[in-house]
Amino acid sequence: MVRLVGRSGTRSPRRPSGPPAHMRRGGDRSRRGPVTGLRSALAGRSVAGQVFLLQVVIVLLLVVAAVAALVLQVRHDSTAEARNRSVAVAEAFANAPGTREALSAPDPSAVLQPRAEAAREAAKVDFVVVMDTDGVRYTHPLPDRIGEKFVGTIAPALAGRTVTEEITGTIGPLVQAVAPVREPGGRVVGLVSAGITTANVGGAANQQLPLVLVAAAAGLALATAGTALVSRRLLRQTHGLGPREMTRMYEHHDAVLHAVREGVLIVGGEGRLLLANDEAHRLLGLPADAEGRHVCDLGLAPDTAELLASGRMATDEVHLVKDRLLAVNQRPTDSAGGPPGSVATLRDSTELRALSGRAEAARERLDMLYDAGVGIGTSLDVTRTAEELAELAVPRFADFVTVDLFDAVLGGGQPETVTPLRRTALSGIREDAPLYPVGRQIRFVESSPQGHSLRTGRPVLEPDLARAPGWQAQDLERSAQVVEYGIHSLITVPLRAGTLVLGVVSFWRSEKAAPFDADELALAEELVARAAVSIDNARRYTREHSMAVALQRSLLPRNLPEQGALDIAYRYLPAQAGVGGDWFDVLPLSGARVALVVGDVVGHGLHAAATMGRLRTAVHNFAALDLPPDELLTLLDELVGRIDQDEAAEDGSAPVTGATCLYAIYDPVERTCVIARAGHPPPAVVRPDGGVDFLDVPAGPPLGLGGLPFETVELDLAEGSRLVLYTDGLVEDRERDIDVGLESLRSALAGAGESPEETCRAVLDARLPARPGDDVALLVARTRALGPDRVAEWQVPRDPAAVGGVRAQVTRRLAEWGLDELAFTTELILSELVTNAIRYGGEPVRVRMLRDRSLICEVSDGSSTSPHLRYAAMTDEGGRGLFLVAQLAERWGTRYVPTGKVIWAEQPLP
Repeated sequence: MVRLVGRSGTRSPRRPSGPPAHMRRGGDRSRRGPVTGLRSALAGRSVAGQVFLLQVVIVLLLVVAAVAALVLQVRHDSTAEARNRSVAVAEAFANAPGTREALSAPDPSAVLQPRAEAAREAAKVDFVVVMDTDGVRYTHPLPDRIGEKFVGTIAPALAGRTVTEEITGTIGPLVQAVAPVREPGGRVVGLVSAGITTANVGGAANQQLPLVLVAAAAGLALATAGTALVSRRLLRQTHGLGPREMTRMYEHHDAVLHAVREGVLIVGGEGRLLLANDEAHRLLGLPADAEGRHVCDLGLAPDTAELLASGRMATDEVHLVKDRLLAVNQRPTDSAGGPPGSVATLRDSTELRALSGRAEAARERLDMLYDAGVGIGTSLDVTRTAEELAELAVPRFADFVTVDLFDAVLGGGQPETVTPLRRTALSGIREDAPLYPVGRQIRFVESSPQGHSLRTGRPVLEPDLARAPGWQAQDLERSAQVVEYGIHSLITVPLRAGTLVLGVVSFWRSEKAAPFDADELALAEELVARAAVSIDNARRYTREHSMAVALQRSLLPRNLPEQGALDIAYRYLPAQAGVGGDWFDVLPLSGARVALVVGDVVGHGLHAAATMGRLRTAVHNFAALDLPPDELLTLLDELVGRIDQDEAAEDGSAPVTGATCLYAIYDPVERTCVIARAGHPPPAVVRPDGGVDFLDVPAGPPLGLGGLPFETVELDLAEGSRLVLYTDGLVEDRERDIDVGLESLRSALAGAGESPEETCRAVLDARLPARPGDDVALLVARTRALGPDRVAEWQVPRDPAAVGGVRAQVTRRLAEWGLDELAFTTELILSELVTNAIRYGGEPVRVRMLRDRSLICEVSDGSSTSPHLRYAAMTDEGGRGLFLVAQLAERWGTRYVPTGKVIWAEQPLP
């Protein structure tokens, strides 16, 4: 039941509970129907009626003003148009060809009258009058007025200026213009006047005036109807209330607004505070003059001010204001067509502070665990993974973090608990902490928290290091320094991967006064558990990588063979991501020749290294046959194809093996080099003068494809030239094209020193990336020449009697070389070889003797039939020659040449 006090101060009678009487009355009015409500509005007793009458009056005044302005504008435009047209016609006729000549004719009117009438009709003016300087007319629309005096002002025209004036003539109000007619010297010899009545110019506009009035009337009707609709809607929204009733309603609403125990704020579209109730003033601490000021100028917290100024929608958004937690709800006021701005309500939620703090701490821990999953283990390096763990936890969780791992873990092996640990990572908020440095070997005592964690596999929380005798027993002097430094709390967590304990992680606190608690212990354990997985993965990878590297290095040449044809330097660098199948070799051949080979197997890992070993062994075997480069690559191609078939048959997968190779043979006697390549980058040659060329050797298909032959290129190399062989890891990667890499290699070679060692160093310094993604093999060989003084060669006729002459010549040459000790064996070897060539070979037969690191004897003939070593029976008269050669020579063999074959034998020098 509600009691209302009227204006007279007497209480109103009791009524049933419900809305106030004025609101019920408004509701009754709304139920009377639209016609009755509109009549009430038009009566002017309500706000809607007053608004309606005011809007009708304003629209009517606007229409009247518009019509009056249109009439005035029409008149002004008519006069202006008349002036412009009369001036244009008068000046055009005055300056027209023949006008000035006609004025000096005996009868000007006869000439000018037809022209003037034609111009008048064409220009649609009322008259065109030509006169002399005294104003006597020569032309006129009415011929009877020719010869009369012109009515109007002509003095300015006589002075040379065009003049216009408005007069009222016999045909009504008009505008006329007078223009002078000049001689070439500028003297005025006549005048031309043109005029038009304003009625004729503005006739079109006057005809439109009724249409304008009709449109104005229609606009007035539409505006009145629109005003009626607006008033009707206003009537519906105000429920027919009058100004006094609305004032009373506002007073009631204002009382309720300030009585509620929830802050209410109304902010305008520009961010200015329009209304704040008492509770909002109290909760936000607003100044007394807050209304009308911008919310950013009220001294509120930045996040709260930003929310109120933005006007965005918010639901139970928690903001810390001074010592209160306020739940803010905000809704825009223009979502349903209302004015721009927002309404916000504030509710004191200080009791949620503790819960919010715990939720924030939990969120930060979850963020750190998420960052640990993303940021730890980015590389398969044990040390770097430990550093990532230490860097992540500082300073978000601890002030200092140390990671200690067993030495075996760093090398990829399984940890041994009896061995000491090594400090692998240390991160802190400062660098002067008195903790063990990185690289220090540590053996923790059993009473220390680290020793306990390693022994039991459980984390340990030490809240007060100053009162921890077990920890201090580790190192009394350093422990005192740590406590004095300010480090007061410790958590140790073992790094466990399954049943293996890889090491221990220590979290140290100094800045925050409170010690570590049980919740932080659980967080540290979870953080270390995630890092342990990454460290163990890095350990396993390190072990496999070390095994692959060991296998690869065992397959590569450890020492280069002794030979005198080339000065050689080399570099081999495995990729950071894993070993590959790059290899190189230097193979001495017969006749003081040397073979150089560089190859690359596709892929990385143990499989690539094993395949590389197989190919290297095959090259050794094929090179022992003294095959040309193209034939050797053909045999390698068949071998790789068989490897692919074997692997595909074994596991049912597609062939994955592929390789490239370059094979070169250098002859120091002839100073020639024969090269063939199978899909490998072209070799480079650095000439003695420092110029660099990439040899144009046909690429050929990579090994394993088959079907295409390989081609060889033979070139002459001057003594002192440097032959540079390399793999694609030196000139090509994902960030650069091979053409760019070759040009960069050319620049590095051009600036390198003369020795092969200096060349290798300069190339790697200029071309090798910081972390190569592929293996790099580099082989640099500087050529030497075997001079004529160390070579002896004879042509042997095909006659057994010639053998004696050969022996004599060999003896003399050996004496010249100071090798008399080898005369007997050399004569015997050459006698047997030359005799075989004469008996069983073809012409020509030649003997060549080379003095290199050994004494080399060669006998060549035109036959391709190879001799075979065999044991002769006791009754055989022959068949013991090659047996004697094999016994007397250190090595011997046969190689085929395009003209036949060469049988050679080597003896060591004394």
